[in-house]
Formats: sequence, C-alpha cells, structure tokens
Amino acid sequence: MRWMHAAGRALLVAAVVLAGYAGFGVRADEDAASGARGPMTLVTAGDLTDYLSPLLDDWNRDHPDEHVTLVELPDSADETRAQMISELRSGRDRFDVLNIDVAWTSEFAAAGWISPLERDRFPLDALLRPVVDTATFDGRLYAVPYVTNAGLLYYRKDILDRVGEKPPHTWAELVRQARTIAPKYGLAGYAGQFLPYEGLTVNVTEAVHSAGGSILRDDGARVSVDSDAARAGLRFLADGVRDGWISREALGYKEEESRQAFQDGRLLFLRNWPYVYADASAEGSKVAGRFGALPLPGPDGPGTSVLGGSNLAVSSHARHPASAADLISYLTSERVQRRVLTEGSLPPVRAALYEDPELIRAYPYLPTLRKSVLSAVPRPKSPRYDQVSLAVQAVAQDVMALRQTPEQAAARLARELETISRKG
Repeated sequence: MRWMHAAGRALLVAAVVLAGYAGFGVRADEDAASGARGPMTLVTAGDLTDYLSPLLDDWNRDHPDEHVTLVELPDSADETRAQMISELRSGRDRFDVLNIDVAWTSEFAAAGWISPLERDRFPLDALLRPVVDTATFDGRLYAVPYVTNAGLLYYRKDILDRVGEKPPHTWAELVRQARTIAPKYGLAGYAGQFLPYEGLTVNVTEAVHSAGGSILRDDGARVSVDSDAARAGLRFLADGVRDGWISREALGYKEEESRQAFQDGRLLFLRNWPYVYADASAEGSKVAGRFGALPLPGPDGPGTSVLGGSNLAVSSHARHPASAADLISYLTSERVQRRVLTEGSLPPVRAALYEDPELIRAYPYLPTLRKSVLSAVPRPKSPRYDQVSLAVQAVAQDVMALRQTPEQAAARLARELETISRKG
C-alpha cells in the first residue's frame, strides 16, 4: 500500500545516526557540550520522484557540520516498518529521525522508540489542524507532521452532466446514482480499496466515522465499535455489495487497481487519494477532462475521511537531537513544504499553501483536499495498531463477502479489540 498515500510514489522515512537523547530545549552552548549537533543520516524508502536529494543538498550547503547522508529502505510499507522496528528494538543508532506513517506514531511512542518533542520548537499553529493530532500520543507531541492526505470521491462529471445530475453529497444520493445511472453506461457504480490490507482499514474507518461512530477512543484505551453508528457504516459497505453498486471485482482492489479502473472509464465513482487526480488527468487517460472530485459523502451530508501521510519523529537513541530538531524544522518550513508539493507531488501540511492562488491554479484539487483534511480523523490510535488493523480487515472482509451481518461483525470486532487492548 502507498502508506504515505501521496500523489506520486514517494515514500519517505527519515533517520539520523545518533545516540543518547539530550532534549530539544538546550541552548547553543549546552548543545556543544552535550554533542547534540553533528552529522546525520536521512533514510528514505523509495524516493521515486527524486525530489528529496535537492532539499538535502540545500541543507548540506548551509549546514556543513550537520551533513545529512541519504540512505534508502525498501519502498514496501511492511518491509520499511519491519526494518525500523528491528533497528529500534536493538538500541542501535542507525535510525533516528523517522518519517513514519501517521498510524505508527502511537505504537512507536508507546514502545519508547521515539522521544517526545517540545511543542514550542515547531510551528504547529501554522499546520492544518487535524494533522497535529496524528503526531500526538497520551497528550504529548512525539512527531511533527510532514505530509498529509485525505480521501476524495472522484466522479464522472461528463456522465452526471449528461443526465442532468449533480455529484452526490450524501450516501443516499451516491447509492441512487451508482445503482441507476452507472448500469445505463456500462459502468460499475462505486469502488474503494476493499482488499484485506491497510486500505480496507481506511475505508471501514471512514464509513464508521462518517456515520458518527468510532472504532477506538482515548488513544486506544476504550473500544467503541459496537454501536449503532458503527453498524450503519458497515451496513453501507455490505449493502453496496449485496445490491450490486459495489462490484465483486472491487473486493480485490488496492489503490492502483481502483485507480486504473476509474482511469480506464469503468467506474462512475471512486474513493481514493489525491494522487489519482494527476494520473487521471494525464495524456492517455480515458477520463481526462471528464471527471471531478469532492469530499467524501456521509449519511446526511459531508462524510469523514481518514488522514493519510507521514510524521517526522526522532529516535530515543538520537546522538544529535538538536540537529535532528533543526532538520525537522527545515523540512516542515513553508518554503520547503511548497517544494514538497511542487517537486514531490506530496500534499503539504502548511495551511497557507492550500489558499495560495498560484498553487491552486497548478493543483486545482487543493481546496477540495483542504476541506477533506479539515474534517478528517486519524486511524484508530493504539500502541498495538498493527493488530487493530488486522482485526478490522478480517471482520470487514467477512461483512463485505456477506458472510456476517453488520450486527454480528460489530460485536465480533468489539470482542477482538477488547482482547488486543488487554495485551501487554
């Protein structure tokens, strides 16, 4: 899965070769005495857009004594996470500043692998409000948001225009159009990412929150999925399969399979990340100039997206924490965040960039993405997020395969999550 869910293919994981956390609030003289400043290694997994090297070249030119060396990890999210955890558990200092999936912050913080940060060291007030929540755990800041993302609903504007319809803003409108309009044009109605993997957790979480429910609360301390709202979210997805406006083929879709189906002109509606906008607009796309995007719908109006993206955190074994903090500040500055968008095609976390007229002309989906991000929620926070996600996937798979009812599924998931929460 594209765990950073970004318009391209960039998957970053930062790291700094350091040892012995000294804190981020020290003065310059204390920095020198403690060895808090020095060279760093920035580890990246699959920087496929090649935008990161120029950013680091600029840093290295201005900070010759705090040189950053770029090292790559695999571009698979699972492999990246596994290598990070192996190094962090070992106590070795290979990985330090980590650009981690937003869903990993709680797990890494609870395990003591990353150090808490001082809030006033970073311009949190200048960031999109919901993204800061993804970087906190147990009331403390453990990372700084670096890139963000939120799900959008892509629709065939040409077809809706042809039948005199506006794009859907509620589930009822989406269902009616997917059931009645799509078949007339030989299209499937709606697709998301429904293969049992992280994308299914995202889609289920969005449906549950859009209906007014939640899966976990209080940083994973309380299971809340056995509710009428959660059952309604699961029912929305199950009914789609039962009634045919979600095709059986979509049960095998990840991001790329669903993007390709929409781009090939086989879908009326698609839930996916903003990177689809550029791909579907490119030369050769069968829907170029014929589609639009809007925030996800909910039962009675706008729905709720799940936040994607990544956060920058510092290993608890960092040898040069002051340099690490400055590097994070540099990568999240407005000047660099603009380049993250324009050179890396990654959605930035700086709020002002979403209202920049020049950027909106170049990236017309930015206002829509801003709306989605501002109403988005993190994935369930838990020190055992990997187990939580696997449980959600397994239960959701049975619901969408029509092997369990939403009522049975919500009760089963609640039991499984209670068991997970009692571990450790």
